Amino acid sequence: MIQRTKSVCASLCAGLLVAACATTNAQPAAGQQNRADYLYICNQDGATVSIVDVSSLEVVQTIRLQDLGFTGNAKPHHIAVEDDGSAWYLTLIGENRILKLDRQNRVIGQAEFETPGLLALQSPGDRLYVGRSMSAVNPPRRIGVIRRADMRIDEIDILFPQPHMLDIRPAGDFVYSASLGVGQLASVAAASDRVELITLDGPNHALAHSAMSPDGRTLVVTPHMPHLMIFDLTDPAKPQPAGTIDVGEMPWHPVFTPDGRFVYVPNQGSNDVSVVDMQTRAVVTTIRHAAFSQPYGSAISPDGRWVFVSNNNTKGAWAGTSGTPGATGNVVVIDTRTNQVAKVIEVGKGPTGLGMRKP
Repeated sequence: MIQRTKSVCASLCAGLLVAACATTNAQPAAGQQNRADYLYICNQDGATVSIVDVSSLEVVQTIRLQDLGFTGNAKPHHIAVEDDGSAWYLTLIGENRILKLDRQNRVIGQAEFETPGLLALQSPGDRLYVGRSMSAVNPPRRIGVIRRADMRIDEIDILFPQPHMLDIRPAGDFVYSASLGVGQLASVAAASDRVELITLDGPNHALAHSAMSPDGRTLVVTPHMPHLMIFDLTDPAKPQPAGTIDVGEMPWHPVFTPDGRFVYVPNQGSNDVSVVDMQTRAVVTTIRHAAFSQPYGSAISPDGRWVFVSNNNTKGAWAGTSGTPGATGNVVVIDTRTNQVAKVIEVGKGPTGLGMRKP
């Protein structure tokens, strides 16, 4: 069942917010705008978004959401980017909003949605799916579906509590959500919005985050337990459990390499990253570094060279250049050729979700 909810169209958003957007930090050079790949980083506790040029691995801009008319409690959480880089989308937990921004970082649309969390962009297609924030105690048992052209939003009944996890097959034909509160996973057929529920055996797994293989045949999910759960998508409407792989403590947002061979898993509890070989179904190495402090989000560059891992650092284990523990967070850059840390990029306070175009 689809339920219509309130939305704010692009024209209204432009009238209210585009002028404010021009007051943010200087834009990247015009030449860069047309050819650079950008990594977008949500600094949830600082109400900012850092933008990194992937070619230089440098922060080229920081967007202050207060300059756009939002509060210091906006809580930017997750980001999705169009395949051609022409626009990007941002969830604001504290504002109950999803924003659409163009390549020049001007707000060109927005939609209202209670406690938005993760995003899944349909491509091919014009839909953007939205889950609920993990911080929401009892959110509506529905996920959002936005028509990206005009940011018109509807909601799809999922039925189980706390629908947080969110992912989509590369073909854009099926979307997946899972519950933090009960051991259930849902598939949603994009063509019909038909929902299939899959109930898992045993205690509640608290299915939190996931990654989709590039061929759309495998979904890996991180529960609040030290392992990676594997689901077979031979029948994409009915994901089937296909085993687990032991990783570190409290695994968070995983990411596949473009060839589908490896999965990088940030482990928030053990402050490291597990590299999983999906052919042998085993961890081949564990990456450790002093900058790993509550690893959170992950992303991979379109060419597969770099894996980026944000570090929430709310407990202040990493001091950064200021020498003040917890004052900022960082993004650790891993070279996938060597599985060594290539760089640590200091960003804003409390970084969470990362976003960049898909490989």
